[in-house]
Amino acid sequence: MNDVEFDVDNLYLEETFTDRRVGSIRRLSPVRQDGSPDPGRAVLFSGQTQLLTPMGAVPLAFDIDGSTLEQALANFPAAMQEAVERTVEEVRELRRQAASSIVVPEMGGGGFGGPGGKIQIP
Repeated sequence: MNDVEFDVDNLYLEETFTDRRVGSIRRLSPVRQDGSPDPGRAVLFSGQTQLLTPMGAVPLAFDIDGSTLEQALANFPAAMQEAVERTVEEVRELRRQAASSIVVPEMGGGGFGGPGGKIQIP
């Protein structure tokens, strides 16, 4: 913990905009150490929303292209859709990995699981 230092050359002022229904957009405006604007770096936008599932709400966070709030607002739906699709694909991949990691015990010798009846996990 003693090695933790703030990156003073990479500071941003954070503002949040929300419609209180669909989600929120964070605008990260670059600033210098004294808090003054840093026009040499680009403003960044990120979106946040929740995906409702049978297991509960899943938070989604994603970058939004644009250099103004108006552009970020216009690009929010496409960026959110891409984040949803990416999340669904990641869940599918995790399910595939879980299904392929099931180990079927060898039969023979001492009954279920081989000699001594022990199930072997790789």
